[in-house]
Amino acid sequence: MSKQHFGTDGVRGRVGQDPMTVDFAIRLASAAARVLVPEGGTVVIGKDTRLSGYMFESALEAGFVAAGADVLLLGPLPTPGIAHLTQAYNADLGVVISASHNLYDDNGIKFFDRSGSKLSDEIEQQIESQMQGPPITLESSKLGKARRIDLARVRYQEFCVSTYPEDLDLEGVKVVFDAANGAGYKVGPRTLANLGAEVVPIGCSPNGRNINKGCGSTNPQLLSLTVPAVNADVGVALDGDGDRVVMVDELGNIVDGDQLLYILATARQRDGELKGPVVGTVMSNLGLEHALGKAKIEFRRASVGDRYVLETLRETGGVIGGETSGHMIVLDRTTTGDGLVSALQVLAVMKRTGKKLSELADGMPKYPQTMINVRTDTKLDPGDSSAIQEAVVAVEDELRETGRVVLRASGTEPVIRVMVEGQDEDQVNALARKLAEVVAQAAT
Repeated sequence: MSKQHFGTDGVRGRVGQDPMTVDFAIRLASAAARVLVPEGGTVVIGKDTRLSGYMFESALEAGFVAAGADVLLLGPLPTPGIAHLTQAYNADLGVVISASHNLYDDNGIKFFDRSGSKLSDEIEQQIESQMQGPPITLESSKLGKARRIDLARVRYQEFCVSTYPEDLDLEGVKVVFDAANGAGYKVGPRTLANLGAEVVPIGCSPNGRNINKGCGSTNPQLLSLTVPAVNADVGVALDGDGDRVVMVDELGNIVDGDQLLYILATARQRDGELKGPVVGTVMSNLGLEHALGKAKIEFRRASVGDRYVLETLRETGGVIGGETSGHMIVLDRTTTGDGLVSALQVLAVMKRTGKKLSELADGMPKYPQTMINVRTDTKLDPGDSSAIQEAVVAVEDELRETGRVVLRASGTEPVIRVMVEGQDEDQVNALARKLAEVVAQAAT
Protein backbone atom coordinates (compact mmCIF):
# COMPACT_ATOMS: atom_id res chain seq x y z
CA MET A 1 0.00 0.00 0.00
CA SER A 2 1.43 3.37 -1.01
CA LYS A 3 1.64 6.18 1.53
CA GLN A 4 -0.58 9.20 1.07
CA HIS A 5 1.14 11.75 3.30
CA PHE A 6 4.64 10.53 4.20
CA GLY A 7 7.39 11.22 1.69
CA THR A 8 11.12 10.46 1.76
CA ASP A 9 11.55 12.35 5.02
CA GLY A 10 8.29 12.65 6.92
CA VAL A 11 5.39 14.90 5.94
CA ARG A 12 6.17 18.21 4.24
CA GLY A 13 4.37 20.97 2.35
CA ARG A 14 3.35 24.62 2.07
CA VAL A 15 2.07 26.00 5.37
CA GLY A 16 -1.69 26.48 5.30
CA GLN A 17 -2.20 23.93 2.53
CA ASP A 18 -2.92 20.24 3.03
CA PRO A 19 -1.21 18.51 4.74
CA MET A 20 0.53 21.32 6.65
CA THR A 21 -2.47 22.57 8.61
CA VAL A 22 -3.28 22.62 12.32
CA ASP A 23 -6.09 20.11 11.84
CA PHE A 24 -3.75 17.66 10.10
CA ALA A 25 -1.05 18.04 12.79
CA ILE A 26 -3.51 17.19 15.56
CA ARG A 27 -4.78 14.14 13.67
CA LEU A 28 -1.21 13.04 12.89
CA ALA A 29 -0.18 13.31 16.55
CA SER A 30 -3.24 11.36 17.66
CA ALA A 31 -2.56 8.61 15.12
CA ALA A 32 1.17 8.42 15.96
CA ALA A 33 0.32 8.17 19.66
CA ARG A 34 -2.01 5.23 19.03
CA VAL A 35 0.65 3.39 17.04
CA LEU A 36 3.85 4.21 18.91
CA VAL A 37 3.16 5.69 22.34
CA PRO A 38 1.57 3.43 24.94
CA GLU A 39 -0.74 5.10 27.43
CA GLY A 40 1.47 7.05 29.81
CA GLY A 41 4.39 7.11 27.34
CA THR A 42 6.59 10.11 26.52
CA VAL A 43 7.08 12.17 23.36
CA VAL A 44 9.79 14.79 22.78
CA ILE A 45 9.05 17.61 20.33
CA GLY A 46 11.65 19.93 18.82
CA LYS A 47 11.62 22.38 15.92
CA ASP A 48 13.71 24.62 13.73
CA THR A 49 13.40 28.41 13.60
CA ARG A 50 10.64 28.97 11.02
CA LEU A 51 7.67 31.08 12.09
CA SER A 52 5.06 28.35 11.73
CA GLY A 53 6.93 26.12 14.17
CA TYR A 54 5.09 27.68 17.13
CA MET A 55 1.71 26.79 15.61
CA PHE A 56 2.58 23.20 14.79
CA GLU A 57 4.29 22.70 18.15
CA SER A 58 1.04 23.64 19.92
CA ALA A 59 -1.08 21.46 17.63
CA LEU A 60 1.11 18.41 18.07
CA GLU A 61 1.28 18.96 21.81
CA ALA A 62 -2.52 19.02 21.98
CA GLY A 63 -2.88 15.86 19.89
CA PHE A 64 -0.41 13.86 21.94
CA VAL A 65 -1.63 15.06 25.34
CA ALA A 66 -5.25 14.33 24.37
CA ALA A 67 -4.18 10.78 23.46
CA GLY A 68 -2.57 10.29 26.87
CA ALA A 69 1.11 10.95 26.09
CA ASP A 70 3.40 13.14 28.17
CA VAL A 71 5.20 15.74 26.04
CA LEU A 72 8.65 17.27 26.53
CA LEU A 73 9.07 20.49 24.53
CA LEU A 74 12.72 20.98 23.49
CA GLY A 75 12.40 24.22 21.52
CA PRO A 76 14.68 25.04 18.55
CA LEU A 77 17.18 22.22 18.14
CA PRO A 78 18.78 20.41 15.18
CA THR A 79 16.99 17.31 13.96
CA PRO A 80 19.84 14.99 15.06
CA GLY A 81 19.74 16.62 18.49
CA ILE A 82 16.11 15.60 18.82
CA ALA A 83 17.04 12.05 17.73
CA HIS A 84 19.73 11.96 20.44
CA LEU A 85 17.48 13.37 23.16
CA THR A 86 14.71 10.90 22.29
CA GLN A 87 17.12 8.27 23.57
CA ALA A 88 18.58 10.36 26.37
CA TYR A 89 15.15 11.08 27.87
CA ASN A 90 13.97 7.47 27.35
CA ALA A 91 11.09 8.72 25.21
CA ASP A 92 8.89 6.50 23.09
CA LEU A 93 8.83 8.93 20.17
CA GLY A 94 10.75 11.96 18.90
CA VAL A 95 9.03 14.57 16.75
CA VAL A 96 10.75 17.17 14.57
CA ILE A 97 8.94 20.21 13.15
CA SER A 98 11.03 21.25 10.17
CA ALA A 99 11.10 21.47 6.38
CA SER A 100 14.86 20.94 6.42
CA HIS A 101 16.48 22.89 3.56
CA ASN A 102 13.24 24.50 2.28
CA LEU A 103 12.39 28.17 2.78
CA TYR A 104 10.16 29.32 5.65
CA ASP A 105 6.91 29.10 3.61
CA ASP A 106 7.12 25.32 3.99
CA ASN A 107 7.18 23.16 7.06
CA GLY A 108 7.17 19.48 7.87
CA ILE A 109 6.83 16.85 10.58
CA LYS A 110 9.04 13.81 10.96
CA PHE A 111 9.47 11.15 13.62
CA PHE A 112 12.16 9.15 15.40
CA ASP A 113 11.53 5.90 17.26
CA ARG A 114 12.82 5.29 20.78
CA SER A 115 16.25 4.27 19.41
CA GLY A 116 16.67 7.64 17.65
CA SER A 117 16.11 6.14 14.19
CA LYS A 118 13.64 7.18 11.50
CA LEU A 119 10.46 5.17 11.15
CA SER A 120 10.11 2.34 8.68
CA ASP A 121 7.72 2.54 5.74
CA GLU A 122 5.52 -0.04 7.47
CA ILE A 123 5.16 2.05 10.65
CA GLU A 124 4.39 5.16 8.60
CA GLN A 125 1.65 3.24 6.81
CA GLN A 126 0.21 2.16 10.16
CA ILE A 127 0.09 5.80 11.29
CA GLU A 128 -1.66 6.83 8.08
CA SER A 129 -4.26 4.09 8.51
CA GLN A 130 -5.04 5.44 11.99
CA MET A 131 -5.71 8.90 10.53
CA GLN A 132 -8.91 7.79 8.84
CA GLY A 133 -10.88 8.53 12.01
CA PRO A 134 -11.03 11.68 14.17
CA PRO A 135 -8.38 12.42 16.83
CA ILE A 136 -9.11 10.95 20.23
CA THR A 137 -9.48 12.77 23.55
CA LEU A 138 -9.25 10.59 26.62
CA GLU A 139 -11.02 11.31 29.89
CA SER A 140 -9.31 13.82 32.21
CA SER A 141 -7.66 11.21 34.42
CA LYS A 142 -5.87 9.69 31.42
CA LEU A 143 -4.63 12.85 29.69
CA GLY A 144 -0.92 13.47 29.32
CA LYS A 145 1.09 16.46 30.58
CA ALA A 146 3.47 18.83 28.82
CA ARG A 147 6.55 20.70 30.06
CA ARG A 148 9.48 22.58 28.56
CA ILE A 149 13.04 21.28 28.91
CA ASP A 150 15.35 24.25 29.40
CA LEU A 151 18.70 22.43 29.21
CA ALA A 152 18.02 20.36 26.07
CA ARG A 153 20.41 22.43 23.94
CA VAL A 154 23.24 22.15 26.48
CA ARG A 155 22.77 18.41 26.75
CA TYR A 156 23.03 18.04 22.96
CA GLN A 157 26.11 20.29 22.85
CA GLU A 158 27.79 18.04 25.40
CA PHE A 159 26.98 15.02 23.23
CA CYS A 160 28.49 16.68 20.14
CA VAL A 161 31.69 17.50 22.03
CA SER A 162 31.87 13.87 23.22
CA THR A 163 32.10 12.66 19.60
CA TYR A 164 35.35 14.59 19.07
CA PRO A 165 38.56 12.72 20.04
CA GLU A 166 39.52 13.34 23.68
CA ASP A 167 43.20 13.79 22.83
CA LEU A 168 42.52 16.62 20.37
CA ASP A 169 41.10 20.13 20.50
CA LEU A 170 40.47 22.92 17.99
CA GLU A 171 42.87 25.46 19.45
CA GLY A 172 44.38 27.55 16.67
CA VAL A 173 41.63 26.66 14.16
CA LYS A 174 39.54 29.51 12.79
CA VAL A 175 36.11 28.34 11.62
CA VAL A 176 33.42 30.28 9.80
CA PHE A 177 30.14 28.68 10.83
CA ASP A 178 26.91 29.11 8.83
CA ALA A 179 23.74 27.79 10.51
CA ALA A 180 21.40 28.77 7.64
CA ASN A 181 19.54 30.90 10.22
CA GLY A 182 18.20 27.57 11.39
CA ALA A 183 18.13 25.21 14.33
CA GLY A 184 21.92 25.05 14.79
CA TYR A 185 22.39 28.79 15.28
CA LYS A 186 23.34 28.44 18.96
CA VAL A 187 24.51 24.83 19.19
CA GLY A 188 27.07 25.03 16.38
CA PRO A 189 29.11 28.08 17.42
CA ARG A 190 29.05 27.12 21.09
CA THR A 191 30.14 23.53 20.46
CA LEU A 192 33.07 24.67 18.30
CA ALA A 193 34.03 27.31 20.86
CA ASN A 194 33.89 24.73 23.67
CA LEU A 195 36.49 22.73 21.74
CA GLY A 196 38.76 25.78 21.48
CA ALA A 197 38.04 27.01 17.95
CA GLU A 198 37.88 30.66 16.98
CA VAL A 199 34.38 30.98 15.50
CA VAL A 200 33.11 33.51 12.99
CA PRO A 201 29.30 33.03 12.85
CA ILE A 202 27.21 33.86 9.80
CA GLY A 203 23.62 32.78 9.15
CA CYS A 204 23.11 32.67 12.92
CA SER A 205 20.46 35.39 13.29
CA PRO A 206 17.08 33.73 12.68
CA ASN A 207 13.94 35.86 12.52
CA GLY A 208 11.44 33.14 11.59
CA ARG A 209 11.47 34.04 7.91
CA ASN A 210 15.13 33.90 6.81
CA ILE A 211 15.88 30.19 7.31
CA ASN A 212 17.93 28.82 4.36
CA LYS A 213 17.61 32.18 2.59
CA GLY A 214 20.88 32.92 0.78
CA CYS A 215 22.89 30.92 3.29
CA GLY A 216 23.51 27.44 4.67
CA SER A 217 24.47 24.20 2.98
CA THR A 218 22.12 24.78 0.03
CA ASN A 219 23.54 28.27 -0.58
CA PRO A 220 27.21 28.13 0.49
CA GLN A 221 28.38 30.96 -1.75
CA LEU A 222 28.47 33.48 1.12
CA LEU A 223 30.54 31.02 3.15
CA SER A 224 32.91 30.56 0.20
CA LEU A 225 33.51 34.31 0.09
CA THR A 226 33.80 34.73 3.86
CA VAL A 227 36.36 32.01 4.64
CA PRO A 228 39.27 33.49 2.60
CA ALA A 229 38.11 37.05 3.38
CA VAL A 230 38.64 36.55 7.14
CA ASN A 231 41.66 34.28 6.64
CA ALA A 232 39.87 31.31 8.22
CA ASP A 233 41.08 27.72 8.06
CA VAL A 234 37.72 26.21 7.15
CA GLY A 235 34.02 26.89 6.78
CA VAL A 236 31.09 24.77 7.96
CA ALA A 237 27.53 25.16 6.65
CA LEU A 238 24.47 23.34 7.97
CA ASP A 239 20.98 23.38 6.52
CA GLY A 240 17.95 24.70 8.39
CA ASP A 241 17.45 21.64 10.59
CA GLY A 242 21.12 20.73 10.97
CA ASP A 243 21.20 17.25 9.46
CA ARG A 244 23.19 18.30 6.37
CA VAL A 245 26.67 19.77 6.17
CA VAL A 246 28.93 21.04 3.43
CA MET A 247 32.32 22.58 4.11
CA VAL A 248 34.56 25.17 2.48
CA ASP A 249 38.33 24.89 2.33
CA GLU A 250 40.79 27.69 3.10
CA LEU A 251 40.69 28.82 -0.54
CA GLY A 252 36.91 29.18 -0.59
CA ASN A 253 36.24 25.97 -2.53
CA ILE A 254 33.07 24.07 -1.61
CA VAL A 255 33.66 20.54 -0.31
CA ASP A 256 30.43 18.57 -0.71
CA GLY A 257 29.07 15.41 0.88
CA ASP A 258 30.83 13.05 -1.55
CA GLN A 259 34.20 14.60 -0.80
CA LEU A 260 33.53 14.56 2.94
CA LEU A 261 32.64 10.86 2.69
CA TYR A 262 35.96 10.22 0.95
CA ILE A 263 37.88 12.11 3.65
CA LEU A 264 36.21 10.27 6.52
CA ALA A 265 36.38 6.84 4.88
CA THR A 266 40.09 7.03 4.05
CA ALA A 267 40.87 8.42 7.52
CA ARG A 268 38.94 5.60 9.19
CA GLN A 269 40.77 3.14 6.98
CA ARG A 270 44.17 4.54 8.03
CA ASP A 271 43.14 4.31 11.69
CA GLY A 272 41.84 0.76 11.29
CA GLU A 273 38.30 1.84 12.23
CA LEU A 274 36.52 1.38 8.90
CA LYS A 275 33.91 -1.38 8.93
CA GLY A 276 31.83 -2.63 6.05
CA PRO A 277 31.31 -0.70 2.83
CA VAL A 278 30.92 3.06 2.42
CA VAL A 279 27.35 3.77 1.33
CA GLY A 280 26.34 6.56 -1.03
CA THR A 281 23.29 6.93 -3.25
CA VAL A 282 22.46 6.63 -6.93
CA MET A 283 23.26 10.36 -7.13
CA SER A 284 26.76 10.10 -5.60
CA ASN A 285 29.52 11.32 -7.91
CA LEU A 286 31.24 8.64 -9.96
CA GLY A 287 34.54 10.17 -8.85
CA LEU A 288 33.80 9.03 -5.28
CA GLU A 289 33.26 5.45 -6.39
CA HIS A 290 36.49 5.45 -8.40
CA ALA A 291 38.55 7.13 -5.63
CA LEU A 292 37.32 4.65 -3.00
CA GLY A 293 37.99 1.79 -5.40
CA LYS A 294 41.55 3.01 -5.82
CA ALA A 295 41.89 2.96 -2.02
CA LYS A 296 40.44 -0.58 -1.99
CA ILE A 297 37.35 0.55 -0.07
CA GLU A 298 34.05 -1.08 -1.03
CA PHE A 299 31.29 1.29 -2.14
CA ARG A 300 27.54 0.65 -2.28
CA ARG A 301 24.74 2.81 -3.70
CA ALA A 302 21.37 3.13 -1.98
CA SER A 303 18.19 4.91 -3.05
CA VAL A 304 18.14 8.67 -2.49
CA GLY A 305 17.29 9.59 1.09
CA ASP A 306 19.40 9.27 4.22
CA ARG A 307 16.95 6.71 5.65
CA TYR A 308 17.86 4.35 2.78
CA VAL A 309 21.56 5.01 3.29
CA LEU A 310 21.06 4.10 6.94
CA GLU A 311 19.18 0.90 6.05
CA THR A 312 22.00 -0.19 3.73
CA LEU A 313 24.65 0.58 6.36
CA ARG A 314 22.82 -1.58 8.87
CA GLU A 315 22.33 -4.39 6.37
CA THR A 316 26.01 -4.43 5.39
CA GLY A 317 27.63 -3.58 8.74
CA GLY A 318 29.00 -0.27 7.45
CA VAL A 319 29.56 2.81 9.61
CA ILE A 320 29.96 5.67 7.10
CA GLY A 321 27.51 6.79 4.46
CA GLY A 322 25.82 9.85 3.05
CA GLU A 323 24.61 11.92 0.15
CA THR A 324 26.18 14.53 -2.09
CA SER A 325 23.93 17.13 -0.45
CA GLY A 326 25.70 16.62 2.86
CA HIS A 327 23.45 14.16 4.67
CA MET A 328 26.27 12.39 6.48
CA ILE A 329 25.80 9.33 8.69
CA VAL A 330 28.64 8.27 10.97
CA LEU A 331 27.16 5.31 12.81
CA ASP A 332 30.04 4.83 15.22
CA ARG A 333 29.32 8.32 16.56
CA THR A 334 25.54 8.79 16.28
CA THR A 335 22.32 7.11 15.13
CA THR A 336 21.23 9.44 12.33
CA GLY A 337 22.49 12.08 9.91
CA ASP A 338 24.12 14.86 11.94
CA GLY A 339 25.74 17.83 10.20
CA LEU A 340 27.59 19.17 13.23
CA VAL A 341 28.91 15.79 14.39
CA SER A 342 30.04 14.98 10.84
CA ALA A 343 31.84 18.31 10.58
CA LEU A 344 33.61 17.60 13.86
CA GLN A 345 34.89 14.30 12.48
CA VAL A 346 36.36 16.09 9.45
CA LEU A 347 37.90 18.77 11.66
CA ALA A 348 39.46 15.99 13.75
CA VAL A 349 41.06 14.52 10.60
CA MET A 350 42.45 17.97 9.75
CA LYS A 351 43.81 18.41 13.26
CA ARG A 352 45.33 14.94 13.55
CA THR A 353 46.98 14.95 10.12
CA GLY A 354 47.94 18.62 10.08
CA LYS A 355 46.56 18.84 6.55
CA LYS A 356 44.34 21.54 5.11
CA LEU A 357 40.87 20.62 3.93
CA SER A 358 41.91 21.27 0.31
CA GLU A 359 44.69 18.68 0.66
CA LEU A 360 42.37 16.07 2.17
CA ALA A 361 39.76 16.52 -0.58
CA ASP A 362 42.34 16.46 -3.37
CA GLY A 363 42.36 12.66 -3.56
CA MET A 364 38.84 12.53 -4.98
CA PRO A 365 38.36 13.86 -8.52
CA LYS A 366 34.83 15.14 -9.11
CA TYR A 367 33.31 14.28 -12.46
CA PRO A 368 31.15 16.97 -14.07
CA GLN A 369 27.57 16.37 -13.01
CA THR A 370 24.53 18.34 -14.10
CA MET A 371 21.13 18.04 -12.48
CA ILE A 372 18.02 19.76 -13.82
CA ASN A 373 14.77 19.81 -11.86
CA VAL A 374 11.78 19.52 -14.16
CA ARG A 375 8.60 20.69 -12.43
CA THR A 376 5.51 18.53 -13.02
CA ASP A 377 1.84 19.38 -12.62
CA THR A 378 0.85 15.74 -12.30
CA LYS A 379 2.56 12.72 -10.77
CA LEU A 380 4.95 11.21 -13.33
CA ASP A 381 6.97 8.01 -13.19
CA PRO A 382 9.81 8.37 -15.75
CA GLY A 383 9.80 4.60 -16.18
CA ASP A 384 6.27 4.67 -17.56
CA SER A 385 7.11 6.98 -20.48
CA SER A 386 8.46 5.31 -23.63
CA ALA A 387 9.67 8.70 -24.94
CA ILE A 388 11.72 9.28 -21.78
CA GLN A 389 13.14 5.77 -21.79
CA GLU A 390 14.19 6.06 -25.45
CA ALA A 391 15.91 9.39 -24.68
CA VAL A 392 17.74 7.83 -21.72
CA VAL A 393 19.04 4.97 -23.86
CA ALA A 394 20.28 7.46 -26.47
CA VAL A 395 22.16 9.48 -23.84
CA GLU A 396 23.67 6.35 -22.27
CA ASP A 397 24.83 5.16 -25.69
CA GLU A 398 26.59 8.48 -26.22
CA LEU A 399 28.26 8.41 -22.78
CA ARG A 400 29.17 4.72 -23.00
CA GLU A 401 31.46 3.79 -20.10
CA THR A 402 32.38 7.35 -19.14
CA GLY A 403 29.21 8.47 -17.37
CA ARG A 404 25.77 7.81 -15.93
CA VAL A 405 22.15 8.94 -16.22
CA VAL A 406 19.74 9.04 -13.27
CA LEU A 407 16.09 10.08 -13.41
CA ARG A 408 13.97 10.11 -10.28
CA ALA A 409 10.89 11.74 -8.86
CA SER A 410 11.61 13.91 -5.82
CA GLY A 411 10.09 12.73 -2.55
CA THR A 412 9.66 16.29 -1.25
CA GLU A 413 8.83 18.42 -4.30
CA PRO A 414 6.69 18.05 -7.48
CA VAL A 415 9.75 17.66 -9.73
CA ILE A 416 11.60 15.04 -11.74
CA ARG A 417 15.35 15.22 -11.14
CA VAL A 418 17.36 14.69 -14.33
CA MET A 419 21.02 13.95 -13.64
CA VAL A 420 23.74 13.35 -16.24
CA GLU A 421 27.34 12.69 -15.26
CA GLY A 422 30.47 12.19 -17.35
CA GLN A 423 34.03 13.25 -17.98
CA ASP A 424 33.32 16.01 -20.50
CA GLU A 425 31.47 18.96 -18.93
CA ASP A 426 30.17 20.44 -22.20
CA GLN A 427 28.84 17.06 -23.27
CA VAL A 428 27.20 16.49 -19.87
CA ASN A 429 25.47 19.90 -19.91
CA ALA A 430 24.17 19.41 -23.45
CA LEU A 431 22.87 15.90 -22.77
CA ALA A 432 21.19 16.97 -19.52
CA ARG A 433 19.35 19.82 -21.26
CA LYS A 434 18.28 17.51 -24.08
CA LEU A 435 16.94 14.89 -21.67
CA ALA A 436 15.21 17.51 -19.49
CA GLU A 437 13.32 18.79 -22.54
CA VAL A 438 11.98 15.30 -23.23
CA VAL A 439 10.91 14.93 -19.57
CA ALA A 440 9.24 18.36 -19.62
CA GLN A 441 7.23 17.41 -22.72
CA ALA A 442 6.13 14.13 -21.12
CA ALA A 443 5.13 15.96 -17.93
CA THR A 444 2.68 18.32 -19.66
